[in-house]
Amino acid sequence: YHILESAKNFKCSWIELGRSLYSVWKDRMYKEWGYVSFDIYASREIGIRKQTAMKLLKSYYFLEKEEPQYLKNEYAASVKPAHLPSYEAVNILRQAKNNKGLDVDDYTNLKKEIFEKGRDVQEIKKNLGVIIRQRQELDPEAAQEKKRQSVLKRLLGQLRLLKQEAAVLKLLSVPLIKDLDNLIKNINQEIEEQP
Repeated sequence: YHILESAKNFKCSWIELGRSLYSVWKDRMYKEWGYVSFDIYASREIGIRKQTAMKLLKSYYFLEKEEPQYLKNEYAASVKPAHLPSYEAVNILRQAKNNKGLDVDDYTNLKKEIFEKGRDVQEIKKNLGVIIRQRQELDPEAAQEKKRQSVLKRLLGQLRLLKQEAAVLKLLSVPLIKDLDNLIKNINQEIEEQP
């Protein structure tokens, strides 16, 4: 029982750290302590990288805002240590909440996988990737259109940069620059006309 309790404390410790870091970040306490930024504070004072600190912050805040029942002591007391989620798993759930490719059922199932079954982060990522790929396969036309839009926007950005550089360095004649302008306008119109 002592080992199980220690395991629970260990697996839940990220929540307390996330709560504390959130207070430090929100109230900018790190400035009072002589640090210019939160990142520097996290790195020098507690020895964690910016990326880890931000995941802890965001994961904690997500639970507080979206799933507060999982912050209650009753939840931790009722769950086996092996089923308690890591901050990485909660961070994946946070990202999934805003993913337009997932529906409410997907989110609910993912939440069960994380909070009730205690799935490993790598397994969660793998399962989520499969779901997203299946959605794209169910609607290949939408996936193709999304890819088309992405390529056209990149092309448009590159053309604008090249046109500007050609104009500044006077690499092309004025009629060719105007042709580039027309091409840019036509591609832009093509992008805007698509649903």
